Amino acid sequence: MTRKVRIEPEVAAELEGAIRWYDRQSHGLGADFLAAVDDTIAHVSHWPEAAATVPGIAADIPARKAPVPRFPYAIVYLLVDDTICVLAVAHEKRRPGY
Repeated sequence: MTRKVRIEPEVAAELEGAIRWYDRQSHGLGADFLAAVDDTIAHVSHWPEAAATVPGIAADIPARKAPVPRFPYAIVYLLVDDTICVLAVAHEKRRPGY
């Protein structure tokens, strides 16, 4: 079953910034990053409980983190009813909870 996906506005802005950064590094790399993020979100929408829970968060808030292939990022999300709520496109090298 594919779930609906809701991406918070702050997440969309953060994602746009990362895409621009990758494009400055190498032409087309931003598009590759976006495709990898989209693929990860699509996977999560089919199998939301396959990703690991985020450590250090209360057990009653089952946030999960799915790695983005080829990039040092992860999709952090909650499953609320039948909706995947994307909370962050988190860089794995930044401090937790940035």
